[in-house]
Amino acid sequence: MPLPPALTPEQRRAALDKAAAARRQRAEVKEKLKAGSMNIREVLDMGDRDEVIGKLKTVTVLESLPGLGKVRARRVMDELEISENRRLRGLGAKQRESLLKRFDSR
Repeated sequence: MPLPPALTPEQRRAALDKAAAARRQRAEVKEKLKAGSMNIREVLDMGDRDEVIGKLKTVTVLESLPGLGKVRARRVMDELEISENRRLRGLGAKQRESLLKRFDSR
């Protein structure tokens, strides 16, 4: 296993702060999705513009949809032929289209 890069305390603190901000931003988007104040189309569009949101796993986004749990989210991923490890930014055009067809009315 390679060693982590040698960072100064200031660089380490900056990296930790950046990571914490990214986690907060992703949690906020998932919460808005769960509450219904944001839909799947908005999340996909945001993922195109924002690198932090683009790194969200698709299955995690589906699990955040109201009425969809871990089991149903994975079942939907299988039906739509989307890898469980696929992130929002990595979705292909057909995968995005199938997600929107299935969940855009929510």
